[in-house]
Amino acid sequence: METFNYNWNRRRVLAASLAPMLAIAGCAATAPPAPPVPVSVISFGGGFNLPLWAARDQGFFARHGIAATLTITADSRQVFTGLMDGRYQVAVTAFDNIVAYQEGQGEVPFNPPSDFFAFMGSDDGFLSLVSAPDVASFADLRGKTISVDAMTNGFSFALREMLARNGLSETDVQWARAGGTDRRFAALMERQHAATMLRAPFDIQARNRGFHQLATAREVLGPYLGIVGAARRNWAQANEAAVIGFIRAYRDSVRWLEGPANRPAAEALLMANVPGMSAQIARQSCELLLHPQTGFYSDVRLDPQGVRAVLALRGKLGEPPRRLESPEKYVDDRYWQRAMAR
Repeated sequence: METFNYNWNRRRVLAASLAPMLAIAGCAATAPPAPPVPVSVISFGGGFNLPLWAARDQGFFARHGIAATLTITADSRQVFTGLMDGRYQVAVTAFDNIVAYQEGQGEVPFNPPSDFFAFMGSDDGFLSLVSAPDVASFADLRGKTISVDAMTNGFSFALREMLARNGLSETDVQWARAGGTDRRFAALMERQHAATMLRAPFDIQARNRGFHQLATAREVLGPYLGIVGAARRNWAQANEAAVIGFIRAYRDSVRWLEGPANRPAAEALLMANVPGMSAQIARQSCELLLHPQTGFYSDVRLDPQGVRAVLALRGKLGEPPRRLESPEKYVDDRYWQRAMAR
């Protein structure tokens, strides 16, 4: 009995001494999660924002610690001045824009120079060269007018290279500036120009009206990195968890969208967020945007071949021409690697 009492007393003393530590551990286990990090995202309008809308509405941003707000921009000037002055933290934009600014060829000069970089990839741009009903081939473009946003942006570089690979020099056609994709689409529908480069769903709408899709950029150029997630390096370094959370949320959103059971919800998102989107065009757009081989990148990778293709085109057609051989100047995939590691 004495031995029993001795051991029992020892246990009571030990329990009493451990009680504060156990209480602290219990509090830590039930402590509320850290509040989500506010991230202001800016993007151009269009159906390619589908992963952003799904990440917001399906709670993927919140799940990964992000309180994201989305702004649709009127022009690229708003995107990059907003990144530089801190109004926006993440831009969903063409990779070529990042290269242009890092090469001092952007629309807005910055002093000190910009520190933009791409941390994830979204897609190849979904670019199509679309022509009027009476222009059925590249050869038919000779002497006709092609509209562009600007001769010095990446999608125009892709268009110029597509013409060259199909036997047309830049002097074989006439060029007209007609603004962003929506404006070029409207001008093409009014037959102001013979052809232009369009993105989904505008190319689908044009085909539905009897216009021709002469070729996609993928068919002519091969791998090409179109849209990326981008930020300033100094913001990303100070907010690594937010960058990683954004990548994971975007990845989870794409994978959710790819699920066959979620197709009706994906189509509903397009109709709710894209002006003039009909049920038919929403179905066609989802078939294109969510195609398992040619749609959104399900692993949101920065495709190395696509990176090299963009650098080659800007090196060849940018002013002045130069060799661009250092991808690390424009991309940093360490955040992507950390996001995918778990």
